[in-house]
Amino acid sequence: MGWLEAIVLGIVQGLTEFLPVSSSAHLRITSAFFFGNDAGAAFTAVTQLGTETAVLIYFFSDIWRLLRAWFVGLAKRDERGYDYKLAWYVILGSIPIGVIGLAFEDAIKGPARNLYLNGTVLILGALALAAAERYGRQRRGPDQLTLRDGLVMGGAQALALIPGVSRSGGTITAGLFLGLERSVAVRFSFLLALPAVFASGLTQIPDILDPTAADTQGGLVVFPSIPQMVVATIIAFVLGYASIAWLLRFVENHTIYVFVWYRVLLGLVVLLAVSNGVVAAT
Repeated sequence: MGWLEAIVLGIVQGLTEFLPVSSSAHLRITSAFFFGNDAGAAFTAVTQLGTETAVLIYFFSDIWRLLRAWFVGLAKRDERGYDYKLAWYVILGSIPIGVIGLAFEDAIKGPARNLYLNGTVLILGALALAAAERYGRQRRGPDQLTLRDGLVMGGAQALALIPGVSRSGGTITAGLFLGLERSVAVRFSFLLALPAVFASGLTQIPDILDPTAADTQGGLVVFPSIPQMVVATIIAFVLGYASIAWLLRFVENHTIYVFVWYRVLLGLVVLLAVSNGVVAAT
């Protein structure tokens, strides 16, 4: 991987990770359209350590409160309040993506990165997001999350292993269909991502260090050097932190239809480009 590609992909990761547009699809598309290759699933997973560190810092007080409530609740049954339950919702909601990620690791690194599939999923995900925005009642506030919410949104998050689905897009869509307020769905989406994304990023570091062991996608895959990986992750962290604040303000006062139209347009561009031989699907 060249330095320009590493920097550009770090920027793309930071700007798109928390938007419901699929950062993994954007990394895949950017690599294919502008650099003629695929940066690979490992690159995506490791740069997400940067954006999730941004979540950890931005929501530090909330995360610390939940962790404290969880540990206290484990020791003292009579102090198991709402925060204790919410911590469990995050933990249990993180299980689906972990199980599916391990079970289908080879498919995620290979066939799931086909641009035909990614473009199609971008469009289908946009339609689901639009339906959730249109028909979701959005009446349930931040103190009304349930175990069902955690499990359903966790299941939706697992679908994001396919580039184009979008982790935040899937969880926000599920949250809106469950009747959560838009801002509540977004904030819980941030928390729900932490265990799974950190686990995924840390387990993919060996693939970056030993690319020959990770190359399951053919000759188009390129791998960054360690300095390039570090720089890309730092860039993703800085821009990711800024995008968290922006998105939270945005969803409090606007619908998310702008992301719907963007996804549809991008998906159509990808499908047309692949169909006409502008870029290879794999």
